[in-house]
Amino acid sequence: MKPWRVGIAVATALVLASAACGAAGDTRGSGVGGADVTVGVLLPETETSRYETFDRPLIEQAVKERCRECVVRYANAENDVQIQHQQMNAMLSQGVDVLILDPVQEGYLRGLITEAAEMDVPVVSYDRVAEGPISGYVSFDADAIGVLQGEGLVDGLGSRADGARVVRVEGPLWNPEHVAVSILERAGAHITRTYVASGWTPENAYAIMVGVIADLGVDKIDAVWAANDALAAGVISALKGAHMNPLPPVSGQDADLSAVQRIVSGEQYMTIYKPYELQAEAAVDMALALARGQSLRSIATGRISTDTARNVPSVELTPALVTVGTIEETVVRDGMYTISEICTPKYRPSCKKAGLID
Repeated sequence: MKPWRVGIAVATALVLASAACGAAGDTRGSGVGGADVTVGVLLPETETSRYETFDRPLIEQAVKERCRECVVRYANAENDVQIQHQQMNAMLSQGVDVLILDPVQEGYLRGLITEAAEMDVPVVSYDRVAEGPISGYVSFDADAIGVLQGEGLVDGLGSRADGARVVRVEGPLWNPEHVAVSILERAGAHITRTYVASGWTPENAYAIMVGVIADLGVDKIDAVWAANDALAAGVISALKGAHMNPLPPVSGQDADLSAVQRIVSGEQYMTIYKPYELQAEAAVDMALALARGQSLRSIATGRISTDTARNVPSVELTPALVTVGTIEETVVRDGMYTISEICTPKYRPSCKKAGLID
């Protein structure tokens, strides 16, 4: 379910820094009614490396920086909706003051989110929009991601874009972005097949792509629009297994370290970099303010509406395109990875060719 936007917050570090101590009041210090805040954090899975590598530690760090005595209770659902239901139910029973929730499935926790609202426990929907009476939403601009993926694939195809046949591999909850389709179609490319993996795993994408290759043949696949880097890894493995050379442009999302290395080596054309630190900080600022009954006016400058919630305060951050030519100005400049982390011995020749090392 895609939210209808009333306004999109183009968030920057300056905006988020001012949000922490703006009109809503300083979020640092004591919690609800002078007590400390217990923040429940529910993340969906570990197949996508971002959640354990970036989101969890960044959220925990942001809470600690803003409130030394506040407590974080954390759980990861390992891509299982029933487990996440149990985890959220347990946190509500244990008396958390606010929840930061990235749902495995957007509708599965609707009843518990309603129950949380009745218990005066605000829910900040994180990265994905959950169904139910959520109190806030923090993510990245989905339309902008679609634009970057569409433009990236067109750039990767170059003169071959006109008439190019693009296979799309999605994960669950991934809404087709009409803007990306429009960009591809304007360039003369078209989506020949769309597949939805049952989970965000390389294994699922690999199985899908093996079937696509058997059905279409490698000569009828000009590009692959993979929704994220985990799916891109499986797609590329299948293409390599079919001895496709050169590999077609393959998109991705999340800027996983392995994806950046595949980009350096020429196996993956692009990924989408999302500044997770800004996302974590915005979610924590929103969660602490909600738990303390403070206004979100200086934190959330946007609004979204869904089928189950209207005018929800939102922060939607701006993503960036990563290709071999923009690695230094994105993930390296912002400290997500160092050159030495990217350019391990296996990738040193490719890094030299790309100008990342001498």
